[in-house]
Amino acid sequence: MGEYMTLTGGVKMPKIGYGTYKCTDGSDETVVRTALEAGYRLLDTAAAYENEEQVGKAVRGSGVPREEIFLTSKVWKTHLGYENTKRSVEESLERLGTDYLDLLLLHWPKPDPESKDWKLLDQESWRALEEFYREGKARAIGLSNFLPHHVDAILEMASVEPMVDQLELHVGYMQAEAVAYCKKRGIKVQAWSPLGRRRMLENPIVGRMAEKYGVLPAQFLLKYLFQHDIGVIPKASSFERMRQNLELPEFTIAQEDLQLLDCLPQMGWSGEHPDLPRVAAQE
Repeated sequence: MGEYMTLTGGVKMPKIGYGTYKCTDGSDETVVRTALEAGYRLLDTAAAYENEEQVGKAVRGSGVPREEIFLTSKVWKTHLGYENTKRSVEESLERLGTDYLDLLLLHWPKPDPESKDWKLLDQESWRALEEFYREGKARAIGLSNFLPHHVDAILEMASVEPMVDQLELHVGYMQAEAVAYCKKRGIKVQAWSPLGRRRMLENPIVGRMAEKYGVLPAQFLLKYLFQHDIGVIPKASSFERMRQNLELPEFTIAQEDLQLLDCLPQMGWSGEHPDLPRVAAQE
């Protein structure tokens, strides 16, 4: 699939990428290599995933030129603050075996929900990301799981504004306020857990909709996000599933169906929220 989102600054980011969270389980790089063989050119990893070494090996062993791969990594919440962020990014680059990232993100806005100094920590971390950007070690910089009030803290001091915000987004959990906020400010939105970590794949409403359009539930869920101009980083472990997610059939979800889905009650949420204690995922 050759669709791209153009970020502020001109960098083109594939609209669909491969999410590597838990894809290696500490073992080898086979699944990541399979994703590249399936045609993915955006790989999303993070220091917290503890698989950057495997992702780097997959990239180097794939035969695909590095400049054709859009590589994302993230600074985890335990490394917020200027010096911690600088060190974390350098370690990520070393583990990945690359001298630059295509997209560098702050992964989570608070060390914990009760943190009092999170704004200062975020601002110091952002200053570090801006330095990596100016040095060419990051072609684009952004945020992950930052809600409007978290982004406001960055915008108070930023000389380079965030280009991307990754959020948990899927049918049943669309965080409409956060998405509208980002779009208004030219921040591209990218969905993690676009399939609701299987919870929404097995939802009967999604099943009926997918059947109506003659596609698989996963393909329907991804198309729904595309029609909201949101990029996606789904996970899959088999080559077949990877290809099915990547090569979506040509179809358009009717406006009345989009509106029905937009107005569903909240469901399928992972239970992850930066300002709240973790709760059990919704079925």
